[in-house]
Amino acid sequence: MSRDGYADISLWHETAGDSWEPRPALMGDVEVDVAIVGAGYTGLWTAYYLTEARPDLRIAILEAEVAGFGASGRNGGWCSALFPASLDKVAAASSREAALAQDGAMRATVDEVIRVAEAEGIEADIAKGGTITVARTQAQLERARAEVEHARSWGLGEAELALLDRAGAEERLAATGTLGGTYTPDCASIHPAKLVRGLARVVESRGVTIYEQTRATAIEPHRVLVEHSLVQHSPTERDVVTADVVVRATEGYTPTLAGLEREIIPVRSLIIATEPLSDLVWSSIGLEERETFSDGRHLLIYGQRTADDRLVFGGRGAPYSFGSRITHADASDLRTHRRLLATLIEMFPAVRGHQVTHRWGGVLGIPRDWHASVGYDPVSGLAHAGGYVGDGVATTNLAGRTLRDLILGAPSDLTALPWVGHVSPRWEPEPLRWLGVNAGLRAMTMADAEESATGRGSLVARAVAPLVGGH
Repeated sequence: MSRDGYADISLWHETAGDSWEPRPALMGDVEVDVAIVGAGYTGLWTAYYLTEARPDLRIAILEAEVAGFGASGRNGGWCSALFPASLDKVAAASSREAALAQDGAMRATVDEVIRVAEAEGIEADIAKGGTITVARTQAQLERARAEVEHARSWGLGEAELALLDRAGAEERLAATGTLGGTYTPDCASIHPAKLVRGLARVVESRGVTIYEQTRATAIEPHRVLVEHSLVQHSPTERDVVTADVVVRATEGYTPTLAGLEREIIPVRSLIIATEPLSDLVWSSIGLEERETFSDGRHLLIYGQRTADDRLVFGGRGAPYSFGSRITHADASDLRTHRRLLATLIEMFPAVRGHQVTHRWGGVLGIPRDWHASVGYDPVSGLAHAGGYVGDGVATTNLAGRTLRDLILGAPSDLTALPWVGHVSPRWEPEPLRWLGVNAGLRAMTMADAEESATGRGSLVARAVAPLVGGH
């Protein structure tokens, strides 16, 4: 893909204010202390904290495209404290105290991302406005109340999650049909591509080498097999990177590595962005503190107000591709983009008639049990982090700090967190996972329609909850 092609991926890529000219590819075998596969947030945060602790380490990052090509550069821009596995699920495999430690670490990580961006001079349009989740049906309102009651049972108070009445919710976000909602301050809206490109520049300035257009095909103990092709359709060159430690930081692209086809599935999330909206339009919508927002439906939607007053709005629902295939076509799905626009206008009628300037998408990584993990085996030298289920902007930072401590053999509060060493089961072989995942997506759509029609919680959603990470 050309430099202009990378800039055209999304609104974020186009407005990153950075050159997308690829860095040189790996040309020949190389030996380093740490080889990191993937130049997204996970890989870059890991390199950042390793170089901070050990400036002498020889670190190479191998990237199939360019830094920030994948989810790290094209996500919805939520830097949130959300962890994909619930407190109950985490506690069931560890303890109540461990689950609360995980939750606390995630909340602190939002501020750590902000701190590093400020310290390193990375202007990523960050605004810590929190997250407003509106309830727009009676069933959604009941779930909001249950969520807050559940948080209270874990000792989490108003400062962590507040229940809002209609007026309180509409004060932050005036979506149609709002009955109430919840608010947490533990989220910041960001420009994701500015953050990932800034991180890449910082780690390079510390001596890390980033090899772009260098595709890893297999990860093995203490080595990575890579290929590169500088000219389309030209013969592919193969090289070997030897390292004491190899970090897999590939998230949704993990199935492209030999032997890891069922480790994580790539599921698409699609996004649209409007032109900059006027103050008059924003006065009818809200988000004065640039809160991120969602509502209580089952098939996830998400949005934010950008620094230049656009409305960025995304959601799930695009079908999963058989065999975990990932292509450039994954960034588009006309039906899903149309559905997103219709939903956006239904929620905010003032947006009608305003131009949608950008449409894009990409893949996120989902493990079989919807539980993120981080780990390191000092014998094989293999480390990994991932399975963020779309909540990776902050979680990757926690992963980078945790991998630093694991790799350097420095036990800490981070290495004691319950996601360390967690092993998710593998996904079913095809066609079972194609049938199951797409059935789950369709079921969530049906569940939302059922709740809109009946005003009661969906029986369909309850039935398929185990498939989509529920209890």
